[in-house]
Amino acid sequence: MPILATVAGLAVLGWLIFGWLVPGFRPPEGERAGVAPSAAVVITTVPPGAAASLPAGEPASVAVAVKATPPLVGNATLADPAWAARAAQTAGIPVRALLGYAGASLALAAEQPSCRLGWTTLAALGNIESGHGTHNGSELGADGAARPGIFGPALDGNAFDAMGDTDRGAWDGSTEGDRAVGPLQFIPATWQRWGADGNGDGVDDPQQIDDAALAAGRYLCHYGELSRPDRWRAAVFAYNHVDSYVNAVAATADSYADLAG
Repeated sequence: MPILATVAGLAVLGWLIFGWLVPGFRPPEGERAGVAPSAAVVITTVPPGAAASLPAGEPASVAVAVKATPPLVGNATLADPAWAARAAQTAGIPVRALLGYAGASLALAAEQPSCRLGWTTLAALGNIESGHGTHNGSELGADGAARPGIFGPALDGNAFDAMGDTDRGAWDGSTEGDRAVGPLQFIPATWQRWGADGNGDGVDDPQQIDDAALAAGRYLCHYGELSRPDRWRAAVFAYNHVDSYVNAVAATADSYADLAG
């Protein structure tokens, strides 16, 4: 699984603290990502629970602009930039991160249409795992890469489960043992299986949001049709084996759907 955090009380032990937990579970509602006019993919997914459709007509133009140098490539081009700018502003998500989440959702709608993974689930994971790539002063660049790189605590058996080195430091910079990497906090062994190239540069990079979001989406979709609450919960529980974590992802995804709707 990508991260091995433990929840106690109202906080995640270690460096991932999201401050609140949800006592009950309800599958998150979500919003379909706006599709770029030139994109070949037409989104048909719905997040878990009741479907929420986009407002009628074209998304309103807002002051937030998508600025990217170099130009956007890969899955990030699948989402309508005007929709992304509006949703990013209202939901409080960095626009480059949102393009990664929405692009992965749109790509998976074509690749695995039965999965039905909404962007809000990926955004909720990205928020809880790394604050959308901003943990400890990091930031997603226009190319979608986190700089400086995001690394979780050592999985040495103290605050977190012990995990020996599996990548010789290739992804996590440590030969003493593994640690989670990137905005969606993949451990190297999981990345070796699920790593993806979401921006089309020929490299599977866990620090790059398009790659990480696509990999996370494929990992979740492995658990089946995610419009079913039981399958959605099983998928997120596999991502992190803590029930309160699953509840927090559900609540965060619902919040993003409400804010971006």
